[in-house]
Amino acid sequence: MCIALKYGIWNVSQPKQQSVNALFQGGYPPLVAMILSARGVSDPRAAQEYLGFHAPLADPFLMTDMDLAVNRVGLALAKGEMIAVFGDYDVDGITATCLLTDFLRRMGGNCVSYIPGRLEEGYGLNPIAIRHLQEQGVRLIVTVDCGITAVAEAQLCAQLGMDLVITDHHACKAELPQAVAVVDPHRPGDKYPHGNLSGVGVAFKLAAAIWGSQEKALAEYADFVCLGTVADVMPLQGENRIFVRQGLDSLRRTKRPGIAALMQEAGCQPDALNASSIGFMLAPRINAAGRMGKIQLAVELFLTQDKALAQNLAQQLCQLNTKRQAVESEIYQQVVSMLPQDEAPQAIVLADENWHQGVVGIVASRIAEEYCCPTVLICLDGDHGKASSRSFGGFNLFASLTALAPLLESYGGHELAAGFTISREQIPQFRQAFCRLAGEYCQDAAAQASLQVDCVVSPELLNLGNVDALQVLEPCGSGCPKPVLALENLTVERLYPVGNGRHMRLKLRKGRCTLNAIYFFAHADCADLTEGEAVDVAFTPQVNEFRGQRSVQLNVLDIRPACSVPCPEDAADYRRLRAGLLTSQAATQLLLDRRAQSVVWRYLASQDVIQDTPICLCRKIVRHSGMSLSVGQLLTLLDIFADVGLLEVRRQNRYISIRRLPIVGKADLNASETMQALLRAKES
Repeated sequence: MCIALKYGIWNVSQPKQQSVNALFQGGYPPLVAMILSARGVSDPRAAQEYLGFHAPLADPFLMTDMDLAVNRVGLALAKGEMIAVFGDYDVDGITATCLLTDFLRRMGGNCVSYIPGRLEEGYGLNPIAIRHLQEQGVRLIVTVDCGITAVAEAQLCAQLGMDLVITDHHACKAELPQAVAVVDPHRPGDKYPHGNLSGVGVAFKLAAAIWGSQEKALAEYADFVCLGTVADVMPLQGENRIFVRQGLDSLRRTKRPGIAALMQEAGCQPDALNASSIGFMLAPRINAAGRMGKIQLAVELFLTQDKALAQNLAQQLCQLNTKRQAVESEIYQQVVSMLPQDEAPQAIVLADENWHQGVVGIVASRIAEEYCCPTVLICLDGDHGKASSRSFGGFNLFASLTALAPLLESYGGHELAAGFTISREQIPQFRQAFCRLAGEYCQDAAAQASLQVDCVVSPELLNLGNVDALQVLEPCGSGCPKPVLALENLTVERLYPVGNGRHMRLKLRKGRCTLNAIYFFAHADCADLTEGEAVDVAFTPQVNEFRGQRSVQLNVLDIRPACSVPCPEDAADYRRLRAGLLTSQAATQLLLDRRAQSVVWRYLASQDVIQDTPICLCRKIVRHSGMSLSVGQLLTLLDIFADVGLLEVRRQNRYISIRRLPIVGKADLNASETMQALLRAKES
C-alpha cells in the first residue's frame, strides 16, 4: 500500500519568472515572491491588494434591503418592542446571534436570543419557535445565518402579526420569503462587492449600519466576526481578510471572560493564535454545544461577564466535545461496517435509527474524504429522516438536491455541505437518483481529491529567513491557504514512528541538503516506504522550536514515488471508456502497444497481491521501468488483464486490490471486452 497519496492529483502551479523578479524587487523575499506569483499575483501593487487588510469596508447599504432592515430595527428600538434574534446552532450562527443580541441590548433594546434545538427543532425558523416567541410578546424577529429559504415560516409570522427581518448568507432559492427585509449578498442582483461574507459578517453589517460607524462596530465585535468567518470556512479575501486580521488581534487580548476561558481550557495560547487555532481548537468546542443539544452553553459563554461562570461553561463545553468525539467514532465504525468492501461506490447514502443528528455531518465529511465520493447520512425517526451530506471532488450538493427536490420534504445548504428532510419511503428512490447524478458527474469531471501545490522549490530556499518571511501571508485559510510546496526526487534517509505510532518523522536528503519532516497520522506499519527510496514530497514549511533551537521542518501533506519520466494522473478517458463514450483519439491514447503491455504485466506478475492507489501504483511502475504511463492507461490495461482471467481486480475505497490468478494456457488479450471496446472506438 502506498504510504500516502491522500490526494489523487497534485495540481502544481508554475511561478512566472518576470513576476517573481518584480515582487522580489518590490521587497518580497524569494519564497514569498514565488508563492505569490504561482497564485497569479504579478507585481507589488497586486500583492498589496491580495494580502492587504487596510482597505475601507464597503458600505452596508449596498446590500439589497439593508435600509429597510435598519429602519424596522430602529423603529423597534425607539418603541421598545421586544426583538428576537433568531440564529443557527453552529459557530457562525452562535457568534452572529451573540453579536446582534449584545449590540441591540447596548442600544437599549428589549432583546432576546433564540437558537433552535438541533435535535428537537432542526435548522432555521420553525412554527414551534415562532409561536413560542409570539407568546412571549416578540413583535420583531431578526434572523442571522438562516431564514433565506423560510417561505412558509415568513407567512406564519405575518399571520401572527409579527414582523420579520432576514439576514443570511446562504444560497437563495427561486422564491424568497415575504419579509420586511431580506438581506443576503447572494440575492440575485445584489450589488454588494463582497459576496462571501459569513452569517456573522452579514449580522455585523446590520449592526454597523444601525450604529453608523463600521470602525467602532468592528473594534467592538471583530472577535465574534473572526470566529464565525473562520469556522464557516469563508474565503479570507476582501473584507473577510480585514475581519479576521483585526479579529485575531482582538482575540489575543480579549475582554470577554468566556472567550478567554475557552482559549485557556482548549490550550490555545494567545501569542500563537491564528486562523488554524480557531478551526482546529476553538470551533469544534463551540460547535459541540449545538451538536450535542446544549446550545445555551455556548450562548451564555459568549455573553457572560462573570469570570467564574465563564470558566465553568468552558469546562462543560470541552467535556461535551470529548463526548461528541466518542459518539462520532461509534457512528463512523457503524457506517464503515455498512459499506461494501469490494467496490468503490459512486456515492454513499445510508440511514439508521440510532445515529446522533448532531454528529452525522462530521462523519459524513470523514467518509466522503476516505471513500472519495459524495456522502449522505440520514438519521431516521419514525416515518421521516433528517440528513447531512458532504461533497467530494467538486460535486454540487445544493444543485443535486434542487434537482431531486420532489423527493424531499425540505432542503438547504450550499455546494459542499447540505441538509434535508425526507420521508422513509422515499429514501430508496432518492439513493438511486443521487448515485446516478454522482455517477454522471464522475464521467465528465475528475472527482478526485486534489492538492493544490503552489510550486516546486529547491531545498536551498528552505532556510529560516525565507520560512519566517512567510508570515506576511497570514491570516491563512480558505481563499488564502497556507503555502503548499513540493520537493522532488528526495532520498528517504531515515523514518521512524512517533506519538505512540500515530505519526512519522522522516529525514530527507537531496544533494548536500538534509531536511527534517513530520507526517501526522501516517502509520509506518502500513507504509510501503523504505529508507533509500526516492520520493516527491508535498508539504507546508514551518519553523520548529525545541530547547531554544529553531529549525526548518516540513509538515508533510502527501508523499509519492518519484518519477524520472512523465506519469499523467488524469483518468477522464478511462471513465469515458467505461461509460461507452470514448472518442477515437482517446482510444488511441489508452491503447498500449505490446511492448508496454509486457512491461506492465511483468511488474504486476512479480507480486502475488497488490493493494495501492492507482496513481501510486502507476508511479511505481514508471519508476521501475523508465517507461511513461498514465493512470488511465494502467486502469485500462488492468481491466483487459482481468477480462481474460490473468488478474482479479477489485476497487475498495481509494485503493485498488490486484491478485494474480493461476494461468491456464495462453491468454488472448484481443478476446477482452475492454480491448474490443477500445478497438471499436479507435476505428469509429
